[in-house]
Amino acid sequence: MRETVGRTTPDSHEEPRVTPHRVAVLALPGVPPFELGIPSRVFGCVEDAEGRPLYEVTICTADGAPVLSDAGFTVQPAAGPEALAAADTVVLPPTHAMPELGHGGPLPPEVAAAIAGIRPGTRLVSICTGSYVLAAAGLLDGRPATTHWNLAPEFRRAYPRVKVDEDVLFVDDGDVLTSAGVAAGVDLCLHMIRRDHGAAAANRAARMCVVPPWRDGGQAQFIDRPVPEPTLASTTATRAWALEHLGEPLTLARLAEHARMSLRSFTRRFRDEVGMTPVQWLTAQRLELAKQLLETTDLPIDLVAHRAGLGSGNSLRAHMRTAFGTSPAAYRRTFGTTAPPVPVGTHQGAGAPSERQH
Repeated sequence: MRETVGRTTPDSHEEPRVTPHRVAVLALPGVPPFELGIPSRVFGCVEDAEGRPLYEVTICTADGAPVLSDAGFTVQPAAGPEALAAADTVVLPPTHAMPELGHGGPLPPEVAAAIAGIRPGTRLVSICTGSYVLAAAGLLDGRPATTHWNLAPEFRRAYPRVKVDEDVLFVDDGDVLTSAGVAAGVDLCLHMIRRDHGAAAANRAARMCVVPPWRDGGQAQFIDRPVPEPTLASTTATRAWALEHLGEPLTLARLAEHARMSLRSFTRRFRDEVGMTPVQWLTAQRLELAKQLLETTDLPIDLVAHRAGLGSGNSLRAHMRTAFGTSPAAYRRTFGTTAPPVPVGTHQGAGAPSERQH
């Protein structure tokens, strides 16, 4: 179980206050503006109950000088490598101007020096091909990681010591986290907020960014699959309906009946659209609802389990221990709040298949 992120600042006359978690985003030459802006946009939405920001995001470069983005305009950083040395989390967006990294080549000296100055224990994060920079610095050796699916074969050849999994949205390996292409960076930032401050905080940030609140890291990347014929039935409406009935018995047969499909067709269509089986998806959504209830209510554990459709308190404990490595009581102690519950309908999964592209 991860502790809530933040640093306490003592004051002799006031209650201790939590200062923002420092996030440094390293802009390298050829950085795509979209990916560069993801951390600022997502982490910038997170506030405490008094409206104070819980993250402080700084855009920096390896030497403090401006860099040219891949969109043709110059990025003027707010800081140089000193921001990396002071950060609690360092994020590396992709770069499209270092082709030598695709062949396992060395980092430019100024980039290597800047990364070498990062304090031990700092959380390291890559978005898309930012993983190349971590790998070139030797920081992914022996670790599981991901990158954009289309570049996974090249990445695997260039960095054979990295355990590459191109079939997932992101990989959380504790103090080192990597994500797939483009929008998966949003998923990873929301995952970190959820890990730091709980599901309700992550869902509020997602609503501010108008993106799905939750897509599990194990969900499949969108990998060059045939586009479904528009005449084919979709499971979208059934997923939206299921999110409103999580506390009820939802068998595969009932879901298929709602979608007006055979069991076989529904299961195949569901996996094509979501990247996981209906049972896996349903369990994940129920666990998300259980976490929200633990955070926002004082309901007994057994009643939380019942409302989330997970049966008994013992079943909820087993599921949470397997999925999150913690118990419902411990989760509530860490993330419990008096904030109003998040509506069930805001869960991930009701979107159309096109929302899954990265």
